[in-house]
Amino acid sequence: MGRVADEVTRQWLDLSLLTSTATIGSLNFFLNAGAICCLLARSQFERKGQLAVEGRVGVPEHLSRGPVLRVEWLKRQSDMITVENLVKEFGTKRAVNGVSFEVKPGEVLGFLGPNGAGKSTTMRIITGFMPATSGRVTVGGHDIVDSPLAAKRLMGYLPESAPSYSDMTVHGFLNWAAEMRGLSGSARQDAIRRVTGLCFLENVLHQSVDTLSKGYRHRTCLAQALIHDPEILILDEPTDGLDPNQKFEVRQLIRRMGEKKIIIFSTHILEEVEACCTRAIIIDRGVVVANGTPAQLKAKSELAGSVTVRVHGVGVEAVRTKLAQLGVAGKVSAQAEGNTVSARVQPRERGQGADLASAVADVVAKEGWRFDELHTEEGRLDDVFRAITKPDTAKAAA
Repeated sequence: MGRVADEVTRQWLDLSLLTSTATIGSLNFFLNAGAICCLLARSQFERKGQLAVEGRVGVPEHLSRGPVLRVEWLKRQSDMITVENLVKEFGTKRAVNGVSFEVKPGEVLGFLGPNGAGKSTTMRIITGFMPATSGRVTVGGHDIVDSPLAAKRLMGYLPESAPSYSDMTVHGFLNWAAEMRGLSGSARQDAIRRVTGLCFLENVLHQSVDTLSKGYRHRTCLAQALIHDPEILILDEPTDGLDPNQKFEVRQLIRRMGEKKIIIFSTHILEEVEACCTRAIIIDRGVVVANGTPAQLKAKSELAGSVTVRVHGVGVEAVRTKLAQLGVAGKVSAQAEGNTVSARVQPRERGQGADLASAVADVVAKEGWRFDELHTEEGRLDDVFRAITKPDTAKAAA
């Protein structure tokens, strides 16, 4: 395998050096979206100082005359990812259809959707691997089309399928990734030690990549995304192939890093949204169909605000009748289980959960019912996910 000629030309990596590998398809994906993103890691201060000089940031007209407002606007733009009306077409198929969102430092954005919804395509466009048909993406104030190198320096990327060089050891692969990121000497070795610990690779560090399990391969590719401590992480299913303990550790790592970085990660595992994300987007058939915090999304559930109560020694009809008489009660369901009746009361209107819980508690106390459970449902993400995405996918299937 060849080597990069010098520090200046390393950003123009010659892909012909890589054609000897048998997995060229996956590696081209990785090298475009990962290693070619692995360009010289310039100082954050240098990056922010260049924004106005490059003339890449379109400052709104009403801010262009005020220096203080202009500086604040530039700073906000330089610290975020902005996706505007993104469209991607493959022939007659529109895989991404008008997707728009922003992500700021300190946010962990979960990207949810059924298979084929457009999640990975959107992430590939953000990282500069794939051009959009129309729309605009800016990363840290840099347009991904006009200033791709400046944008890619800020990112670490874990693509789906976690491609890597199977004939390298884990240490050799990470050393190569660090070199491509412009790290050398003690800084490179420190970076390798740091990501080895973060991704729990100590036991396989000198093992060949082709002998690794799927979980260890995935963690090795995650480590290369973290090697230069980027401001922005784009992770396509980062817990894929990991066992429950490893998934827990990676989720904790994402939460810690998300306090200061921008993180976007796709997942099919809804519990990961609650475990890691400050915000989530649900995309279906290329369109954003929901955008909010996990709590806001769960509040869209049909069961959000419902009150469940379990009482003893009372007839099921008596329980149903009393609960249905409440002014804030909507649908009431009740069933007997031996000497116990379990009832669920849905609020008449959204946002009445607290009033409903108080009213149900008053009825239980007034009637003297013995109970062992009374709680308010906060809603379920899986209910929301199915309700939002199933009609469109069912229509497509028809």
